[in-house]
Amino acid sequence: MSMPYYVAPEQVMKDRAEYAQKGIARGRSLVASLYAEGVVLVAENPSRTLHKISEIYDRIAFAGVGKYNEYDQLRVAGIRHADSKGFAYSREDVDARSLANLYAQHLGNVFTHEMKPLEVEILVAELGTTVRPTQLFHIAYEGTITDEDRFAVLGGDAEPIREQLAEAYVDGWDLVAATRAIVASLAGPERTLGPDELEAAVLADGNGRRTFRRIEPDELAALLAD
Repeated sequence: MSMPYYVAPEQVMKDRAEYAQKGIARGRSLVASLYAEGVVLVAENPSRTLHKISEIYDRIAFAGVGKYNEYDQLRVAGIRHADSKGFAYSREDVDARSLANLYAQHLGNVFTHEMKPLEVEILVAELGTTVRPTQLFHIAYEGTITDEDRFAVLGGDAEPIREQLAEAYVDGWDLVAATRAIVASLAGPERTLGPDELEAAVLADGNGRRTFRRIEPDELAALLAD
């Protein structure tokens, strides 16, 4: 009787982490930032139909990078959870923190117990009210939650983008300044990104009860124009 091949648990976790990180790094990056009126989200995404940024609930947005089919399943599950909770209790009881915890538990369980981890990073953003502040929750492939206080960078070569945006960030900047700085950080020093290569949206009170609004290419071009 042959003995089963043994792999140390630490090595298994390391291999899964490297696998997920490589898959996420191959994707294009996404940035979300606070600005004067709420939250602006911008992703490098030439597709007009496969969205990285979507609405979850009245004041909550979802963004994902990595494998589209995997984070889109998480988006749909989040919408169903939010709708069920809002219907059973009240719309005010649906918040980003509980959704982020739900996603973190699922990602952590898959990473720990399944052979293949999910190759995704996701963001849950909530526009603040008089009761709770605006929040950005960054959830990694293994279920780690980070509560970002100014901006969040997901996917791709995230560190240079994070460093450039940290230098440019200004508390209370307007939509034009925030969008230009985000696009410049996504492009880096050797590229330029046009409106047709980007997907953008905002969470802002001026958009009505649901607060989420997509920024169409024509409007984005105007925001980026000198």
